[in-house]
Order: sequence, then C-alpha cells, then structure tokens
Amino acid sequence: MRKSVCTFLLPFVIISLCLMPFRTSSAFTVGEEREVGEKLLYTVRTAFEIIDDPDIQQYITKLGEEVIGVAGVQFFDYHFFIIKNKEFNAFAAPSGLIFFHSGLVEKVEDENELVSVIAHEIGHIAKRHISSRIAKEKKISVATLGMMLASLALGGGAATEALLAGSMAAGRSASLHFSRLDEEEADLLAYEWMKRLGRHPQGQVDMLKTMRQIARYRSGMIPQYLLTHPNPEARLDYVQTLIASEAEELQDFDTGEDFAFTRFKYRIMAETKDSMSLRSYFSSVLASSRADEFDMVMAKYGLSLLERAENNYETSRRLLAEVIDRFGLRNELVIDRGLIEYESGETEKAYSTFASAYDRNRTDMYAAFSLAKASFQLGMLDKAHTLYREVMYEMPEYAQVYFELGRLSAAQGKAAEPKYYLGKYHLLQGKLDLAQHNLEIALAKDGLDGLDDLLAEDAERSLELIARIQKK
Repeated sequence: MRKSVCTFLLPFVIISLCLMPFRTSSAFTVGEEREVGEKLLYTVRTAFEIIDDPDIQQYITKLGEEVIGVAGVQFFDYHFFIIKNKEFNAFAAPSGLIFFHSGLVEKVEDENELVSVIAHEIGHIAKRHISSRIAKEKKISVATLGMMLASLALGGGAATEALLAGSMAAGRSASLHFSRLDEEEADLLAYEWMKRLGRHPQGQVDMLKTMRQIARYRSGMIPQYLLTHPNPEARLDYVQTLIASEAEELQDFDTGEDFAFTRFKYRIMAETKDSMSLRSYFSSVLASSRADEFDMVMAKYGLSLLERAENNYETSRRLLAEVIDRFGLRNELVIDRGLIEYESGETEKAYSTFASAYDRNRTDMYAAFSLAKASFQLGMLDKAHTLYREVMYEMPEYAQVYFELGRLSAAQGKAAEPKYYLGKYHLLQGKLDLAQHNLEIALAKDGLDGLDDLLAEDAERSLELIARIQKK
C-alpha cells in the first residue's frame, strides 16, 4: 500500500478514544447517527487523501444536489468527497457522508452512470440501511464502527482482513454489507430518481454491467464495493426488466452531458495517475481508429492538463485552444485557460480571463477562487478578501480557502483573523488541538485587533464543536 495503514486508521482510533459508545439498544437513532456523522466529518481528512479542489467539488456536489432535489426531505445534510485511491469503491457513511474513490470514477463512462451511483448511495442513507445494520448488532460501539469504516476505506487486502479479524475476535463485528432487499430498495429509488431527473436509467444498467465484469475477472480479490453492494448480476436483471417494461416512456430521456463529466473525469485522472501512463492513455485515444471526434478532442484536453502540470505552457495553451474551438467558451474552459496564463507568469492577463468567467457566472466558485488568487498576486487585497470570503460562505468545507484567507489577512496586518482562519483550516484537516489553540488565540484578541461579530460567533461554535468531538 502506498500510504501507511496508520494514515487511514488514526482518525478512527481518535474517534474510539474520544466518543461515548452507542447505547446498546435495538435502535440507532437519527440523533445518534448525526452525532457520529459530525465527528466523522471533521476527522475524515486525516483518514483519506481527499481531492480538494473547488472545480471538482462543485461538480460532484451539483450532481448530488440534483438527486436530493427529487428525493424529497432528508434526515441529513449530504457531503460528497472524491478520495485519491485506485480501488473501485464508493462508500456511504452514517449521516450523509458519501465517498467516491478515484478508481471508481475512472471506470465510469458517462454522467448518468455516475449519477446512478450517487443516487444508489443516497438511497441507502435515505432508507437508513446502514443504521439498521448497526442496530442489529447488540454490542456495537463507536470504536467498532470506526474500525469497520476504516476497513471499508482500505478497500481490501491484508490490512483490511487483519482489521476485520481483530474486530470479529472481540465479538463486536458490524454487518455493514447490504442485504438483497437493501440493494433492491436502493436500486429502485435510484431508478425512480433518475427518471424524475429526466436521465435515462440505462446509466444504472451500464454501471451494473461494469460491476459484473469486475466481479467476474477479479474474483480472487473482489473490490470492497462489490462486497458491500453484492449481487450485481441479479440487480442488473431487475433493472433491465424495469427498463424493458417502460421502454416507450423512456425513449426520449436524456443520456447525459458528456463534456462536463469527461472533463471532470480527466481532471481527477490528472490528479491521481502518473503522467507517463496517462500520456500513453490519451495518445492511444488519438491514435485509435474507433475514437470519434468527441473522444479525440477530450483526449487533447487531457494532454493539455498534463502539459500544464509539466510547465509546458505553450503546448498546453495550443491543445486547450483546440478544445475551445470545438466546445466554445464554456466557463470552465475559460478558467482553465486563465490558469495556464497565471502559472506561466501572465498574472494580469489571467486576472482579466478569470474576471470574464466570474462576470459570466457569479455562482461559479472555481472562477471566484481563481480570480481571488490573481487579485492577491496583483496586490488587490480587498478584492481578494471579498472573493475568498464568498468562496468560504458558499463552500465552507473547502479547507484551502481558509489557508488563503489566513495568508491574506496576515498581509493586511490583521491580528486575530489569521489565527481564526488557521484554526478553521486545521479543523477541516482534523488537527483538533491546533485548531483549538488558534481559535482561542483569535477570540482572546479584542478591540481593533479582534474578530468581527460573525467570525467571533463562528469561532465560538467551532470551539464548541471541537469540545463535542473530544468529549469522552
């Protein structure tokens, strides 16, 4: 394993030490699940290597919110994370935390397939399948749950087996795999929600076919997703039967928006795969006689990302220009162009590019964050501060924006704000002691050196949260 097992287990050990056991009853209440989810949310970044990027986060959250919009009132607030891990895995944790491994995203072929996975995981949470499985265990505790979640996160292998064996040896294992009825219920919900979104549930079929193929060819080392979400063959037959019975109704349904998804997928691949293998992959697409125009242009987009990462800015710019010629001045492509300019030292030009993207869509936090960076670089500190604060309010779990605000407020000569932002940054990184230390210093300063009322209130709430997390 590339990263130490300790990196994955540490936060769950913290959870085990810091939290009270669940009461040993026949129910795992919504309140208890919220409590566990709150604690997991602020330790998750020490457990997983999250791809923390406003562009990527914005896209996956948008798709999740689409599903939630048709799913109706939910018990929990949902949070979506992309984990940098090559395993074919996705995982719904208690109280609305949903994780997608980059290895699963790499296997997905279009947006509707990804939406089907999102909808399926939301279905499990909405129907509280995880909670019902936990409730069936009479000796379940936070420590046990933490260990089981850690084993799922590891995605299989010797470390997982050892962890599970230890948990079972203690007589406290939790059956976190889903039953046949759980899977059918989540599949049916996903199917209905995709229909309400106007998305063809063929994406669900295609995803189940991928799962079946992986199950057949990797029978010696089944991915964790197929262990916790069993029976892809039976589930495939069930969904195909539904589609066949409604073929006429479904004939005009949307098959998905290929550009946004493929760009998202290639951005994740550029973050997670080594450049040599990825270059070979994109080059093979360009050389393939089976590739259509869309495939070839998007391969050039992938190569543009690689060239920019290797500081070959002119080549990156040329390749991206071909993508823009094909798809037009989409906001995300305009920002991509601005990043080439910014990283190549053309800061004023990048500022203008980012500003045009932000003016076109004031809700685009990828544009706002990029414009803030260029503004700071050009000495426009007040403008950068306003933009960073906007990103902070719209994406409060994006850790990097607090780091940048800390840097900016220090450059403005402020005393309390840098400590506040550093505390929030450490909180989102799961470094609770450092977070507490900095937040307390921020609140101790008063007068002109102190925090404004809104930040002071949030600092106090954050300290209360840390106290709850650390409560024995």
